[in-house]
Amino acid sequence: MQVLDDAGNGEGPGPAEAPVFRTQGLSKVYQSGDVAVHALRGVDFEAGSGEFVVMLGPSGSGKSTFLNIIGGLDSATEGSVWFGNRDLARMSERERTLYRRDHVGFVFQFYNLVPSLTARENVALVTEIARAPMTPEEALDIVGLTQRIDHFPAQLSGGEQQRVAIARAIAKNPEVLLCDEPTGALDSQTGIIVLEALTQVNERLGATTLVITHNAAIREIAHRVVNFADGRIVGDHRNTTRKRPSEVSW
Repeated sequence: MQVLDDAGNGEGPGPAEAPVFRTQGLSKVYQSGDVAVHALRGVDFEAGSGEFVVMLGPSGSGKSTFLNIIGGLDSATEGSVWFGNRDLARMSERERTLYRRDHVGFVFQFYNLVPSLTARENVALVTEIARAPMTPEEALDIVGLTQRIDHFPAQLSGGEQQRVAIARAIAKNPEVLLCDEPTGALDSQTGIIVLEALTQVNERLGATTLVITHNAAIREIAHRVVNFADGRIVGDHRNTTRKRPSEVSW
């Protein structure tokens, strides 16, 4: 797939090395009674190492289904999906579990923190099972929560809870960070703080970062913007300049 910059000029898909993700003809069909629901319709996509990609589209456009498939949470009906040189479609359930555990960090709209555990302890749930984790303290420092490390979720704001969730996702040192509406439940001021944390992670760790959002303003912080509609990618362009989250308003 050719990527266009803001001026409409053709540009390569990103770094020269093999893409971190590559899909070809990716389709997903759900059966609802006698009705076949086509969530994805032949999606071709690549993401390079260290890219920050924002994915835009209305509800039902297929972007969450796409994220779930490349994250190993769901499987495709047709097509191929590769993580580096590994074909996710050919993985066993155990191999997919190890793929999610060792390589992918997930951030969702809802934080899913354990209420009875502190921020440090919530992050430690991941570091205790990961291959080569950072410490909970290091992960929480990256997202700016050193001073809140021993607080429980109920003692934290929504934005702080989301940053704990980001720290939990990055503590395993993942190659990729997949975020589904990470600011969806937050006001704009708090959302900007969360986006600052995500861009910091992308820059410091080099994790390929894919962010799903309904919020078109967020596109300005990305290396690339991918637009979904009706189960297809209908637009893919690279930003010639990027804004910091603090420069974005919505």
